[in-house]
Amino acid sequence: MFAAYAARIDPDQPLDGLVLGERPAPVDRPGWTTVTVRAASLNHHDLWSLRGVGLGAEALPMILGCDAAGIDQDGNEVVLHSVIGEKGYGVGTKERRSILTEKYQGTFAEQVTVPEWNVLRKPKELSFAEAACLPTAWLTAYRMLFTNAGVRPGDSVLVQGAGGGVATAAIVLGRAAGLRVYATSRDEAKRKRAVELGAVEAYESGARLPERVDAVIETVGAATWSHSVKSLKPGGTLVISGATSGSNPPSAELTRIFFLELKVVGSTMGSKDELEDLLAFCAATGVRPVIDEVLPLDRAREGFERMVSGELFGKIVLTNS
Repeated sequence: MFAAYAARIDPDQPLDGLVLGERPAPVDRPGWTTVTVRAASLNHHDLWSLRGVGLGAEALPMILGCDAAGIDQDGNEVVLHSVIGEKGYGVGTKERRSILTEKYQGTFAEQVTVPEWNVLRKPKELSFAEAACLPTAWLTAYRMLFTNAGVRPGDSVLVQGAGGGVATAAIVLGRAAGLRVYATSRDEAKRKRAVELGAVEAYESGARLPERVDAVIETVGAATWSHSVKSLKPGGTLVISGATSGSNPPSAELTRIFFLELKVVGSTMGSKDELEDLLAFCAATGVRPVIDEVLPLDRAREGFERMVSGELFGKIVLTNS
């Protein structure tokens, strides 16, 4: 079957290890099911895999892709929960877990096999492309906002790095849930788009906000960390799920954190129940993932190049005809 896969690890030139070509079809195994992929979406996780983060050379070749929507063996339209847990659960501090493409072959292929537990029915209101955007970036944003930040309608939230998949999702979901959402970006066009999606206002990275916020959604890391901490009101919560600009900020702001009794919460993906809630939320409210571009799988390299350049707003989706 045709697939986009990592054949080599290259921390400096990750796309040098990306190959488009034939790979073996999934093999049947007890308790697992094979899904014919109709749409799959790119995540920064796929780039990190090509750099060797979470993916060792001993696991190569590895089909990339965490997210997918497609048709199961019974003809049902389904969405995949991407986190594979050893005990059948995909999130939580007591569960050893891995995401597709770390130990198990991913979704940038004609077919993928996952545990039966990881398959959910796709709401009829969502297209395959829309549904394929939800299980990683959008689920991560959902858990960050509503589980780990614990915000409620009327609260204020700062979303750092507008344009990225998680950040875009947080803006749209936050607005739909009645939050006052502020966003930042170095790019003027992305700031304008963030406001169009529901942010009250969008600012240059590091700019002073009109108010301190109840929570910050942080995926950028080192470049925005100090600003995130300084933007919180006393007792506020900073939720972090990524560090695309680096994991060692020049200042950890520890004095401010303990003096103002701020909370710093790590967040990784989300549970199957949260994904079900997210799917139902989108179906009921009309909220839809922001899709930057849809490409056929055989043009996957173009999508990866867009992600490397940062010249995108929302998700890139790969489809099988």
